[in-house]
Amino acid sequence: SGVVQELFSARGSWSTEQSLRQRGNPVPCLSAGLLEESAGPVPLISFNEALQHFQTADLSECRKKIRATVRRRGLAALVHFLFGPPRLQQQLQGERDLALAIAQCGLDNNETVHMRILQTVYKKLTRSTLSCPRYGAHWEELGFQGADPGTDLRGTGMLGLMQMLYFVMDSQTLPLAHQIFKLSQHETQSFPFCLMSVNITRIVIQALREERLSRECNRRQQVIVVLNDVYVAAFLRLYGVWKAQRKTVADSDFLLKELESFTKKKPKQLLKSLETYMNRSLAALADGIQHPFPPSGDIGSVASGQASKEINFTGVCDLQVELEGEARLV
Repeated sequence: SGVVQELFSARGSWSTEQSLRQRGNPVPCLSAGLLEESAGPVPLISFNEALQHFQTADLSECRKKIRATVRRRGLAALVHFLFGPPRLQQQLQGERDLALAIAQCGLDNNETVHMRILQTVYKKLTRSTLSCPRYGAHWEELGFQGADPGTDLRGTGMLGLMQMLYFVMDSQTLPLAHQIFKLSQHETQSFPFCLMSVNITRIVIQALREERLSRECNRRQQVIVVLNDVYVAAFLRLYGVWKAQRKTVADSDFLLKELESFTKKKPKQLLKSLETYMNRSLAALADGIQHPFPPSGDIGSVASGQASKEINFTGVCDLQVELEGEARLV
């Protein structure tokens, strides 16, 4: 599809940007002219402030596009009913639909909150105090495929950017985000950080729609918090394998498929690994150690020769699944 082909081109642009870095040339970033007409620096925005914006914004057009769950027929439907995960409790369906509506919202230049989210992600990842223009080569430094981050968000909409925002604005997860971002710029193990992030959000969305996360959401009586934790946990797992097994972009297609399968089948184990890692991080911090080594997990054990030779980042709209009617809005 068109989205897949465009995302395939990320490898070419990323290689160009990496070659600049390896030759010692800085990746260009303009320090003035944010949104062309900005009168001054754009303030950082917290995840909760951004979420409040979406809770009060008119998302009616986005809501029309959402499909809450995957439709199953025949034997598959019976097996899912008898042995599958529980359905999401009714009182949580409104929050689920909000998350799916955010995933249908594109990046809007006219929405100040959207622009602040984008800038916050840039500043927190790069540790920069300077605002950057809406378009430009500097976005490639973060692992977008080109000058316009909005292009890469088409598969997950603003939910993809919101999960990045959560990652960098939570004080407990920011150190991990910095570690993964650093690895993404490695001389031989580099990968497009933001494209990888978007694909992890896509996995989270699919797990939610297939009701794989319903048990955890029901237990916690929350949805968006669970989605964020699963996102961070999945990124941590991928990072552990990528670093320990010296993976490269040639392995990304296989690794993402394995990560999607694990996330859907064992979300509880995934979240437990994150909890263990975070507890270890806090203990290490108390002992004056910078960070513990990430868990290597068991995905990606197949030799890289069996992996795709091209980076294959899939958009949620590329998935050939049958969808069940409109989501019920509570």
